[in-house]
Amino acid sequence: VQAQLMRMAGLAEEMVEIAATAMVERDKESLSILKETDSRVDALEVALDEHILELLALQQPMASDLRFLFTALKISNDLERVGDHAVNLGRAAKKMAKRRPMEDLTELSEMASITREMLRDALSAFVRRDVDAAVAVCARDDTVDDLRKSLFRILVTHMFEDPKTISPALDALRAAQSLERIADLATNISEEVVFLVTGSSIKHGGTLPDHDRE
Repeated sequence: VQAQLMRMAGLAEEMVEIAATAMVERDKESLSILKETDSRVDALEVALDEHILELLALQQPMASDLRFLFTALKISNDLERVGDHAVNLGRAAKKMAKRRPMEDLTELSEMASITREMLRDALSAFVRRDVDAAVAVCARDDTVDDLRKSLFRILVTHMFEDPKTISPALDALRAAQSLERIADLATNISEEVVFLVTGSSIKHGGTLPDHDRE
């Protein structure tokens, strides 16, 4: 199960890298690759779901094994959604590449960098069962949210001052929304790592007991 999940993870991480690079470098040729890879991620999710359901039915796992399978199902779904948002980011990047670029939007580039790091670190935390690394990923989600809000204010100002910027600004907002969603999913994966290792949930403001870190 873990091997199947890591194949999905590798493809999803690759998709985010391709889409983010296409956005930054104004590459309009990457969308077809993203769609093809997304189909592979979807197929892996279906196969993994079937595998896990078979294990649950035939082997009736208990305790830590059951918790692992439960977590794997959730992470698999998160990775499938990462792939979907990477495709959406690729679509926005393609539109952005066809228009005259706006002035340097550093917030968007910074969002892309942090989001890629969050996904990479969340998956690494899963492989290593590293609770502290997972919690650190969750803490970075607020930074991405703040950057998206700042970018929104900047782009709205541009649109009011110059109507010609409306279309490129909307493309940038769509890209930012996709990045924010991917960061949210990286946070979900990290929260699921904490649950896998400790049995404690930190979702929805939950806190991790000190003894679970030891």
